[in-house]
Parts: sequence; C-alpha cells; structure tokens
Amino acid sequence: MYFRLLRPCYRAPQVQRRPRIQLCPFTFPNRLTAKSISGGAWVKTGSPACFDLRSDTMTAPTHAMLEAIQNCTLQDDVMQEDATTNNLEQHLAELTGKEAGLFTLSGTMGNQLAMRALLTQPPYAVLSDSRSHIVMYEAGSASSLSGAMMVRVTPSNGMHLTLEDIIPHVTLGDDIHTCPTRVISLENTLDGLIFPPSEISRIAAFASEHSIKLHCDGARLWEAVAAGSGTLRELCTPFDTVTMCFSKGLGAPAGSILVGSASVIKHARWTRKAIGGGVRQPGLLTAAARVAVDTTFGVGPGGEGGKLKAVHEVARKVESLWAGFGGKVTCPVHTNMVWLDLAAAGCSDARFVGLMEAEQLKAFGSRLVVHHQVVEMADQVLEKLERVFRRATDRSEGDPGTRKGQKNMYKLH
Repeated sequence: MYFRLLRPCYRAPQVQRRPRIQLCPFTFPNRLTAKSISGGAWVKTGSPACFDLRSDTMTAPTHAMLEAIQNCTLQDDVMQEDATTNNLEQHLAELTGKEAGLFTLSGTMGNQLAMRALLTQPPYAVLSDSRSHIVMYEAGSASSLSGAMMVRVTPSNGMHLTLEDIIPHVTLGDDIHTCPTRVISLENTLDGLIFPPSEISRIAAFASEHSIKLHCDGARLWEAVAAGSGTLRELCTPFDTVTMCFSKGLGAPAGSILVGSASVIKHARWTRKAIGGGVRQPGLLTAAARVAVDTTFGVGPGGEGGKLKAVHEVARKVESLWAGFGGKVTCPVHTNMVWLDLAAAGCSDARFVGLMEAEQLKAFGSRLVVHHQVVEMADQVLEKLERVFRRATDRSEGDPGTRKGQKNMYKLH
C-alpha cells in the first residue's frame, strides 16, 4: 500500500524575489586618490560632520580608516589572538608608559572596568568632580556594577579640583559608620579645560600616602597633549589606570583603551567578558582606531604630526569671533571647546540652536565643540558662525525663550 501525493488545487501567488546581494570587497563612494587616503583625508568634503559642533563624537571615519578595516586581521580577541587588536593595545601601553592595555567598546565601559579592577573589598567610595562624566553621564554604573558610593566634589576655582577641595571629602580610618575612599577619579580634559599636571602630582602624592587608587578619565587626554600640557607618558604616569577614547576627537567609529598594570588589566579583561564586552573579531574597530591615533593624534607620545593643534586654533578663532560681538565665555578656551555665555548676551539656548539651524549648523546650546573635520571647512563654518553670532547678540530681535544656561551637554533644558 502506498499513498500518492496530490497536487494542491490552488496555485500559490507569485512573489517577487529580491535581487541577490553580491558579496564583494568595500567600494567607497567618491573614492579619493591613494595619496589622499594614506594622508587620512576624510569621507566626503561637505559631509554633515564638518558643520556639526554638538560634540567631537560627531566625527566620521576617514577613508584611511575604512581602508584599514579592509586589511585588518579577523581573529578572536576573547582568545587574545587578533594581531590588529594586540598591536593597538601594546602600542598604547608603550605610549602611556603602562604595562598593558585593553580595548573597550566605549569610554564608559573602560571607566567602569577600571573601577571594578581597583575596588576590591567593600565598602568603598569613589571621589570625583561633580561635573565629571563618570558621575553625570554613565547611568550610575559605578554604583550598580561595583556597588561604589560616589562622592561628588565641586571645584572651588570653577575649573578643576585641587587637593584642598578633595581632602575635606576623603574618608580615612576605620570608623564603621563611614564609607572609606578607595579611588579618586580625575577627568582630563573636562569641559575642554586642561587639568594642571602640578595639581595632579599633589593629589597623586596624597592618594599614594593613604593607599587610595588614582584613575584618569582621559577620553580627551589627546587634546591636553596637543595643547602642550605634556606627553602621554608624562600625563599618565601619576595614575593607576587611564582611559582614552578613539571615537571623539580622533574620529574612529568606536572604542576606547584602558591602560594600567598587567594585574589590573588582567582583572579588567575578566570583567569585560562578564559584562558582554568580549568581541570575536574586533579588528574591524581596532584597525580604524590605530589609524585615528596615528593620523589625528600623531605618531609619537607628544602628538607629533597630528591634527589637533589646528583644531585648537579654530576654537580660538571661534572665541575671538564671539568676543568681536561683545560676547563672553564662561570658561577659558584651552583646547577644542568654546563655552558661550548666552545668558549674558540675552540669548536662550533654544533661540541659539534655531539660529544655528538656519545656517545649516548644529549645536546643543552654549557649548561649541570643534573637531578635525570642522577644520576641513573652517572658512565656511566661521562665515556661518559670524552671521549666527551677530543675530544672537542683537537684543533688538528679542528672545521669548528662557535665558538660563545649558545644564546637560546632551540635551536642552
């Protein structure tokens, strides 16, 4: 006995198939010459990045970075077998004078891996500037991931913490009612301001005397080096751990580096795996990061041959242009950030953003951040800013909006 399969008595409707995707190597739109690619010429002249002053995170990868991605190794970093990634980690460890480095997917991850490695036996507290990224913009992760109490200190000089600011807020001794300070976290640069190396040395000496670990959120430490504050090695020496970002002013697609002692990095690598930060083929990211370091920052510990000095020059031109209309800034321009005192000019953040949009420029409010792709179109950007500043300081136009200053770098209030 057998069964015969019967045809269905209906015909299925015809479905239009999508065209097959042909897998092939990268092809770049508006491809530049090999000479310009090797020099780090960026994706496309006139791209929105060059008119975006919201943050240096708005930078776009260059052709040289995309070309490096084409040629990177594609091995497993969880097994520590990827040559591109290993090379980057070793290179940054050497530049900073540390024993080892660890690639992380973000600066937030790097900071939190450092906290987890430095904090051993609770209870413990982390002391930091009240404006710092680790306090304000990392979703409270020092508390949720490490169980640390965050102690926020406001700098009395309005620019950077001093030892005199820190000492009253440090908890020493073994009083069981208190939470002992185990880590001091400093940020350099913060709001574009350079942390004076002499003050860092004073804080480091105090921390060492009391067995307190010292961490540096150096997401923009590259900027301090380019401004002449010291070499990477000199600025990193006082710290037990340092994080530095590839995707802000350097322009890589993603990623940061955490550097420190071999034992600390070993612990951090373990924790990175535990929170889902292990990447199987990170060469796609670390290849671009290496190009970002070499071309945007520079080839040596002092940023030799990099682009950041030109960025700072344009930032100073922006400040000078604003001052030409009687405008004031709320803090000095040390590196790539210009903080406009819009309140003193009688202009609200909302109105200023609208004026910027009318000129096809982007800003969050009073903070203008210059990066190397803004420099590519600096003449046009400055012309547009001149028109914006003229209207922003013209009180005859009126401003129905609030005149309160910006409180959050990521959104308007």
